[in-house]
Amino acid sequence: MRLRESRLKLTLLLVTTLLYVGCSANAKPTTEEEKVEAALPVEVKTVQLGMIAAHFTGPVTLETEEDAQVVAKTSGVVKEIFAEEGQAVKKGQLLAKLEDERQSFELARTKASLQKLEKEYQRNKELFAKNLISAEVYDRTRFEYDAQKAAYELAKLEMVYTSIKAPIGGVVAERLIKAGNMVAVNAPTFRVIDFNTLKAVLHVPEIELDKLRPNQLATLKVDALPGNEYSGQVSLISPVIDPATGTIKVTIAFDNADRILKPGMFGRVSIMHDIHPDAVLLPKEALLAEDQEATVFVVYDSVAIRQPVRLGLVNTIHYEVLGGIEEGDVVVTTGQAGLKDSARVEIVTY
Repeated sequence: MRLRESRLKLTLLLVTTLLYVGCSANAKPTTEEEKVEAALPVEVKTVQLGMIAAHFTGPVTLETEEDAQVVAKTSGVVKEIFAEEGQAVKKGQLLAKLEDERQSFELARTKASLQKLEKEYQRNKELFAKNLISAEVYDRTRFEYDAQKAAYELAKLEMVYTSIKAPIGGVVAERLIKAGNMVAVNAPTFRVIDFNTLKAVLHVPEIELDKLRPNQLATLKVDALPGNEYSGQVSLISPVIDPATGTIKVTIAFDNADRILKPGMFGRVSIMHDIHPDAVLLPKEALLAEDQEATVFVVYDSVAIRQPVRLGLVNTIHYEVLGGIEEGDVVVTTGQAGLKDSARVEIVTY
């Protein structure tokens, strides 16, 4: 009985061994190629040299450099209008004329009185030189003559003021009077704007102050004229920092001789404050910013190596690289988010 059990156990062991050997013989061996991980598809770009410029940008509203509100310097009824809205005028050009009868009569009266006192003054001057009249009489005559001379000059000025003239050259933006209107002293009559030069005011953070200088180039894009760009330059930089906002007032002037730009237009201005002509340019989409360290994946023989980089200037499409990669290096621009250091990659193009 024990002998039979021993033979049965031996037979089972033999069958199990044969089955294991057979299965092992049929199993396919693992190759070295299958041990290598699959390559990940990525897009790449080649690092090149080029020019890069740094800009400070901000929203602005265009303003006029010279905007004159023309007021009446004397009262009177508007006799005639010589300029209309939209009309270009020169400095000193006649815009309107007030009725001047009262001023004309006053001018004639003061002139006659002045001529009379002038003769009396000259006669007394000769008599005083000969000691024939007292100094008191001579002085009184001289004072009366001087006073009348001032009254005559004032009457001439009042006559001049009946002609309303342009104080600056430009374009009539508003006409605020009509023929027959009675206008008072200092009443607004016209508004004249010089469109030849417009300005934009930027409020720049004080940290940017050392980057800005007078005469730096600037460009302007306005919403009302898409696709166009206009050139200007920094004309004024305020020496005072606004304590409430921590900003500095920067004024940019734009030549507008063709009068395409209009006061009140809204846009964005860009001031170029630095330029490097032979910079190593890294496409923005290649940069990874992790743990406050800027890195990129550089491809060598289908292997992506993570490489820290040191950055300089930046514009809308490139970073300037100061160290870490060189001209000609191939960097991953799409697909780098799922990469690990030293991962195998397959470069794809579209």
